[in-house]
Amino acid sequence: MPESERKTKYPQLGYGLGLRPDHFDEVLDGKSEMDWFEVLAENYMGIPGHGQSPLLKKLLRLREKYSLVLHCVSINIGATSPLDFQFLKDLKELKNLIEPSWLSDHLCWTGIDGKNTHELLPLPYTIEAVQHVSERILQVQDFFGERFMIENTSSYITYKSSEMTEWEFISEIVKKTDCGILLDVNNVFVSSQNHSFSPKKFLDSVPFANVGQIHIAGHDRRSNGLIVDTHDSAVCDEVYDLISYLSLNKELPSIMVEWDDNIPDLKTYEAQVLKVKESLTSPKVKAWT
Repeated sequence: MPESERKTKYPQLGYGLGLRPDHFDEVLDGKSEMDWFEVLAENYMGIPGHGQSPLLKKLLRLREKYSLVLHCVSINIGATSPLDFQFLKDLKELKNLIEPSWLSDHLCWTGIDGKNTHELLPLPYTIEAVQHVSERILQVQDFFGERFMIENTSSYITYKSSEMTEWEFISEIVKKTDCGILLDVNNVFVSSQNHSFSPKKFLDSVPFANVGQIHIAGHDRRSNGLIVDTHDSAVCDEVYDLISYLSLNKELPSIMVEWDDNIPDLKTYEAQVLKVKESLTSPKVKAWT
């Protein structure tokens, strides 16, 4: 693999967490071993008083000690309705306040005509969808004046109309936009098990130079065999194995863990990503595909 394809275009921040309110005070008290934190933008938008609110004041204090990145769930990049520029203006106001290292959202659609389903809904992998999503990503990048990062989601259905694989879909979008990729390795694993493809094939095929961040998280296997991206449990061994596999021939970008429900204490939470840090010194890769 050429050297240019092994390295990311983004700064390496180290090891981080998705910041949760339960842990805010401990982190501010210096009890965290993390290098950086991911902040969910919608939790801090539309707060009366903006930078004067207690929650945003804590976030600004945190910014003095740690690098932050800004993650969203509501840009609705795959929808057919127009982009919500009022939402983008509010997001830009928050972004200007905390000055994150980058901005990201999911490669999906979340609603239509102003109605938010609060779900990350999958897209058909078609040439038409590539063009549509690419145009919207370019609008977002023009609005913010910087590269925008898209995250692959877990999926539970497929479309008969799809003309390519998910990794080909992502690759075509990157060709048209030069956007970044937030590579969720747990989502790769979940989708690979639900749709019977090789997770390694996915990881080998995405344009890695544009991968600026990696997510890992826990999931739930249902009685019907479906795996659901729940973010409510520890990271499984197979996901750690995929991280080790990636590290064999690539320089990994910033890595973090997400945990959104049944949230543990800070030490247990951080142990999930510190395990990655330890394992990368002597990766042991299983021979499963």
